Amino acid sequence: MPKGAEATENIMTSSISILRVGEQGSVAPEVSSEERLHEGVIRDLERQSRKLENIRLLQEQITLTKQLEAERDKMLMEKGSHQS
Repeated sequence: MPKGAEATENIMTSSISILRVGEQGSVAPEVSSEERLHEGVIRDLERQSRKLENIRLLQEQITLTKQLEAERDKMLMEKGSHQS
């Protein structure tokens, strides 16, 4: 390889190395696997909590629907018995 080509290649390699160092310096520090695991556990607990709340609300809604249907049926029966 000619000397000029070697010098150009060395400059390019050095520039790439400097860019890589610059990239590493500007990127936020890597989160440790322990921290990611902890965050995952927290997200799972939050999901479980939301799921339990949704189940509770659904059960409450089912109960209220049954009460409303019972009241409606009672009113229809009373209305029917008054007409007879």
